[in-house]
Amino acid sequence: MALILLLRALGLGDLLTGVPALRALRRARPRDTLVLAAPAPLAPLARLSGAVDAVLPRARLDDGPLPTDGPPALAVNLHGRGPESTALLRSTAPAELWSFGLGPQWRDGEHEVDRWCRLLGHYGVGTDPADLALPRPDRSSPVPGAVLIHPGAAAGSRRWPVDRYAALAAALSADGHRVVVTAGPSERDLAAAVGVEVLAPDLLGLAALVADAALVVCGDTGVAHLATAYGTPSVLLFGPVPPAEWGPRTGPHTVLWKGGGRGDPHGTEPDPALLAVTVDEVLAAAREAARGVFREAAMEVFRSSVRAPAAP
Repeated sequence: MALILLLRALGLGDLLTGVPALRALRRARPRDTLVLAAPAPLAPLARLSGAVDAVLPRARLDDGPLPTDGPPALAVNLHGRGPESTALLRSTAPAELWSFGLGPQWRDGEHEVDRWCRLLGHYGVGTDPADLALPRPDRSSPVPGAVLIHPGAAAGSRRWPVDRYAALAAALSADGHRVVVTAGPSERDLAAAVGVEVLAPDLLGLAALVADAALVVCGDTGVAHLATAYGTPSVLLFGPVPPAEWGPRTGPHTVLWKGGGRGDPHGTEPDPALLAVTVDEVLAAAREAARGVFREAAMEVFRSSVRAPAAP
């Protein structure tokens, strides 16, 4: 049994877009121990994916050496193009190191899922870029069937204005939906400004909320990738990063994008492409998605009644 060290010290969306690559390595190395260096809060979801055996807490690249129990048989850079991430892995003295630059070349504009699958393919590992689904967590949502709104994002350039989320929530509540806002640890004030019920669960609790939601509305965030992982209908507001790089490609998801190129994903102010998306457009997309959800629910009730045996 050999140690395989994987580096992806990034956020929730990064973890979820990396799941196909992580699972490909799991299939290729079924008897080895796969350890993922990633932020500690992501550990429950990383384990839920079934792709890794353990998580080595790593919030940033410059947090010091990676403490490993001896040199890894293989180190895989799923973090970036290098050189810092590659150098960090090289410092563990692996017998073998896979990384962009050492193997294939980095391609700007490539979809994030495809990028890491291509890296592994270069080294002979077969991948399935559609292998994004997660098992349901071992807990239930306190608000099944709700419309979830997540106004937060890691950077201001990816946050649609909170007053627009408030107008959207008010309209959907008036339509008769139970609307709930989700918040991360530092987003409670932002979420409260939307003006409806706020929930701030841990990561598995958030996964349960998304899995049991009728609809998710959010920006280009980790919550959007949870909607993909659970096949939950979503309306996603993109800008500054094109959905061709980070958006869903299949499933019940509506992407609103008015950009003409790539903006600054780390900017402090909402990107112009995001500001160009109006409340009316998001509301129309949310209403259409919600109608689809309830039509399917009604059809399932009908199908169940047809399948049920006649009463004696």
